[in-house]
Amino acid sequence: MKDSVPQAVRLSEYTCPPFLVDHVALRFELDATRTRVRADLTLRRNPESREDGPLVLDGEGLALVSLSLDGSVLAPDAYTVQPGALVLHAPPARRFTLGIETRLDPSANQALMGLYLSDGVFCTQCEAEGFRRITYFPDRPDVLATYTTTIVADAATAPVLLSNGDRVSCETLPDGRRRAVWHDPHPKPCYLFALVAGPLASRQKSVTTRSGRTVMLGAYALPERIDRCAYALDALERALRWDEAVYGRECDLDVFNIVALSDFNMGAMENKGLNVFNESFILADPETATDEDYANIESVVAHEYFHNWTGNRITCRDWFQLCLKEGLTVFRDQEFTAQSRSGAVKRIGDVKRLRELQFSEDASALSHPVRPEAYHEISNFYTATVYFKGAEVVRMLRALVGAAAFARGMDLYFARCDGRAVTVEDFLGCFLDPESPRFAQFMLWYRRRGTPEIEASGTYDREARSYVLTLRQRMGDGAAASGETDAMIVPVATALIGGAGEMAVGLDGAPFDGLLVLDRAEASFRFTDVPEAPIVSLNRDFSAPVKVAVARTDAELAALAARETDGFARWDALHALKTAALVAGARGGEGAAPGIAGTPLNGLAFALEALLADEAVDPAFTALALEIPGEAEIAQAIGGDVDPDRILASRRALRRGLAARLGAPLLAARERWASDEPYAPDPAQTGRRSLRNALLDLACAGEGGPEPARARELAWEHLVRADNMTDRAAALRMLVLECPERRAEALARFETLHGDDPLVMDKWLAVQATIPEAETVAWIRAAFASARLASRSPNRVHALVGTFTVQNPSQFHRLDGAGHALVAELVAELDGRNPMLASRLLAGFASWGRLEPGRRARARAALCALSQRADLSAQTAETLGHLLPESVRDRDP
Repeated sequence: MKDSVPQAVRLSEYTCPPFLVDHVALRFELDATRTRVRADLTLRRNPESREDGPLVLDGEGLALVSLSLDGSVLAPDAYTVQPGALVLHAPPARRFTLGIETRLDPSANQALMGLYLSDGVFCTQCEAEGFRRITYFPDRPDVLATYTTTIVADAATAPVLLSNGDRVSCETLPDGRRRAVWHDPHPKPCYLFALVAGPLASRQKSVTTRSGRTVMLGAYALPERIDRCAYALDALERALRWDEAVYGRECDLDVFNIVALSDFNMGAMENKGLNVFNESFILADPETATDEDYANIESVVAHEYFHNWTGNRITCRDWFQLCLKEGLTVFRDQEFTAQSRSGAVKRIGDVKRLRELQFSEDASALSHPVRPEAYHEISNFYTATVYFKGAEVVRMLRALVGAAAFARGMDLYFARCDGRAVTVEDFLGCFLDPESPRFAQFMLWYRRRGTPEIEASGTYDREARSYVLTLRQRMGDGAAASGETDAMIVPVATALIGGAGEMAVGLDGAPFDGLLVLDRAEASFRFTDVPEAPIVSLNRDFSAPVKVAVARTDAELAALAARETDGFARWDALHALKTAALVAGARGGEGAAPGIAGTPLNGLAFALEALLADEAVDPAFTALALEIPGEAEIAQAIGGDVDPDRILASRRALRRGLAARLGAPLLAARERWASDEPYAPDPAQTGRRSLRNALLDLACAGEGGPEPARARELAWEHLVRADNMTDRAAALRMLVLECPERRAEALARFETLHGDDPLVMDKWLAVQATIPEAETVAWIRAAFASARLASRSPNRVHALVGTFTVQNPSQFHRLDGAGHALVAELVAELDGRNPMLASRLLAGFASWGRLEPGRRARARAALCALSQRADLSAQTAETLGHLLPESVRDRDP
């Protein structure tokens, strides 16, 4: 395996490119097996580079047909083709044009990087290093050029020809083929190049920008799917309007196109003016898409559009700065969605995702800083840390400098950095003085891995009517490992809660604005004019991506849940109540889960019953409050020696207990929220549907008595009569997981209705992958081998295997090791075709070191067996190297 991992790339060793490319002229003659690509690169030496050696261009899997310099064919001894590179030995000192012709076989490209075919559609994916699979080029993000692209293809198989920028011409050639020419006037790195060509249909909409320019928005998909693009096109227009209104950023092209593809490794790609999407983030109608799908489409379409300025117009100097475009743009799409939907519910959802994915990543062998210091394969760093923690770091920056100063800083960033490839320091320097201590202290959030923890304690002085709060920060694992002692800067949104709710208090006699800034290892804050002993609410609205440790009784948590006005903090108090009960249950005796009984359950049931009775509360919030923390999150709270079977038993016991206490109120509340309104994916309806389904789901978890039986009958009626996928998919999940006697019938009915729609069948596969029973492993193996799965498709693989590793820990981490062995086998099988997909599935092993000894030994054995393979890709080998370093691999279990 060692030979599979390339040499590490290090941030500290960055040097500027020795050559710059001013313009790229591309000509594609598309053919399924013999595509010809002509690239004319206008190059010059970089005056900022000290290198004066040969020109080295990246290239992978290319067949070189010809090479010319300023129109003259080069002699064979003038260049060398090496593995991964083309070397021009003596490039001119002046500006010159290098002509490169290569030949490709798109039909054989199963890695889905570079140029490939998907359902008969030619398409490209160039981020991070896919352009080198199309032609030889300095494939790095700090080489920016303008592009002119000519596409020639058979008119019958590829009548639609799309690329970046604005279309210059489109015509039929004398031989019957179609030719289109596109020009992108904005310099961009090669990872933003895109081409799509095929038998596509479109929906288009003309919009006028605030300066009066006309922009044509277009959505493209296969003809039978084009009617399902309407919502995505609407989301694109709303994103365009929002970016104009909030950030003053206009669309800078005459056309902006989005395309849905069935085979795509990522969720989407922000190629300049031609955003390419996995079809799961474009296609939607009530019969095939859930409310969650609609929300994801809105968010992802906006995210890729927002990249036009934060990622494209201003791009990354090097791949270490990936968080600069991704974290910042996630922050922007979160703000967009929060304004179009319930802000509190959106914030809770974002924090749930961060805790489930990024906190787990931080606590695993795959932990890394928001800006890594080194990598072997950059594709392995498109992670929750880069995206979601990166967004939280931007949110903290806004909290620290204030909303008005943040807006001014963003304006400065756009003005100062437009058209450049920049660094995190360039961005941060638009908000903070680079010479100030605060700048260096804030940079720790980008440099240090791990999740910090804030410990809190307080003392109330009744006579002085004061409350002293002491905060201490414990560094994340990354700081401890490196011996770093510098304190981070942490904005801690805080309130003191009394019997009537939030108290208006002072801080050292001055008005308190709700934000404490912890910039030392320990600090005390004195609140004044405090009329009663308070319950302190910390990290409201999740002001920093930290864990908060504060001693609270169940009664205090219940009081917070009842009195808090901050939506996130109120939800978090209920969440903490549930988590404490679940952890206690999982640590108890087998099966009985004694920690679930008694006071925790009583307090939680009382708090939830009060919520159910309050119709003034946002139903989407109540639905979130009813959710039980997932097994992975419980495991994270336990820390080490995790037994997934006990966690599963504890979670089931809590759901059963709540269903028993709240059975009649659950069904009564569902009846109150019943509606026969025609389906619409708007926020109000979405909230009501989510609450109705959450109520029914919890009621189905009960055992014995009339309410659980009635709930399961209602779930069946839901499946049969639902007029939308949201309700039908929710009912299927309830029946599959809570009603085994009707499982087969429910699955068969769903398959009969939707068997011809791959996206919907992904939901069918995913729900079965979560069944926590011994037969699931064998079923996954058989499903993976079946024709229905079409294992080339990343969507199918993620629905089946990805869901299994993340959402079914009791079976993935089975004591006999069958789950680990299965996933390791499938990773090995996929690795030869699609290394990116294989590497991401392997990341499901991230938490194996926290399992109890028996399961830990089985996981290690599966990883060791995989490490013996000599044919692993560099991507999978790097991930495996993090999960199973040599020091662990060679140690006895």
